[in-house]
Amino acid sequence: MDHCYTSGLISLEQALEKLLSQTAPLSETETISLMHSAGRITATAIISPINVPPFDNSAMDGYAIRLADLNETQTLPQAGKALAGVPFQGEWPAGTCIRIMTGAPIPTGTDAVVMQEHTETTETGIRFTHPVRQGQNIRTIGEDIAQNTAVLPQGIKLSTAQLPLLASLGIAKVEVFRKLKVAVFSTGDELQAIGEPLQTGQIYDTNRFAVRLMLEKLDCEVIDLGVIPDDPDALRHAFIQANDLADLVISSGGVSVGEADYTKQILDEMGQISFWKLAIKPGKPFAFGKLEKAWFCGLPGNPVSAVLTFYQLVQPLIAHLSGFSSWLPPLRLNAKAVTPLKKSPGRLDFQRGIAVLNEQGELEVKTTGHQGSHIFSSYSLGNCFIVLERERGSVAAGETVQIEFFNQLLKNQ
Repeated sequence: MDHCYTSGLISLEQALEKLLSQTAPLSETETISLMHSAGRITATAIISPINVPPFDNSAMDGYAIRLADLNETQTLPQAGKALAGVPFQGEWPAGTCIRIMTGAPIPTGTDAVVMQEHTETTETGIRFTHPVRQGQNIRTIGEDIAQNTAVLPQGIKLSTAQLPLLASLGIAKVEVFRKLKVAVFSTGDELQAIGEPLQTGQIYDTNRFAVRLMLEKLDCEVIDLGVIPDDPDALRHAFIQANDLADLVISSGGVSVGEADYTKQILDEMGQISFWKLAIKPGKPFAFGKLEKAWFCGLPGNPVSAVLTFYQLVQPLIAHLSGFSSWLPPLRLNAKAVTPLKKSPGRLDFQRGIAVLNEQGELEVKTTGHQGSHIFSSYSLGNCFIVLERERGSVAAGETVQIEFFNQLLKNQ
């Protein structure tokens, strides 16, 4: 390994620590309808306005009884019925039982509900065939959720797991953090808009399209400023516009060694920007800092590198800025490599792979093929990153490696 080549690189962990320690979540909130809150982040803890269940009710179809009545006999005549939504009304004579259905309010004085499978119907009434204990098959008021207790903390992303719960509590509106506003643009005379014919030397603007898709999945408000040519005035105008409109500005291209100096000059004029060389592959060049008003992330120009740095660095930054405190980093799992993996020591390598469970229930992973930073098809073919340690060299088939399954941003299903 050439230590001179890699000694100036910062690790992924160092870069992420810098991103998160220098930024703070949004403080602005809004109250919106529960019907339109999917994907939004709770700005405060959500308190239950009611008890769940709101009254004592039956957990079974069966019979409500008083234990004192069973001390005299095991057979009780039926005095009435209690149905869900139609409670038992009137006097409950001693020495009788009440037919009750699941969810029905418990009649006053009930000691237990006996499931109908533990009874027999006779000419003289209902005979109880099993021992009965106090409180059995009765759901008590507030047993699931007590009134005035927190049901969700601040910083939770609302989805199918949470929204029906809030609906069951009659909560019609929720206070959430406002959406993060993110301006995105690409730089470079070689970039052509998707759908337009390519001229000599041009390529399609894949990066901005990919970044926009990922921002939409993260529920950001996207401000798309298009492709900015390699012109200082146009680039300065784009940065000024993005800074005025957004909380976060993301560009791709112009942050590598040897790229147009005026990109760095404009950024230096407008704020405090650090240009990092990351000890990861793909994705060595990365810029981060503060413009006058907005935060800024500069992604590499290569499509695979741009997506990888967004996934590993910008994704947790957006979660942090958005107030999503329950966001979790990708889980790394051990898997057996079934194909050789080429690697040089010096950088943490995120190769694209295909992981499956073998017949023995063990994780196996193989490469998607060529891992060049221009081979975007590797994301479409793969379902995980094969994460190879910074100092590790090439991997032989049969060795153990770590993998990260793609999350919602990249997974194919």
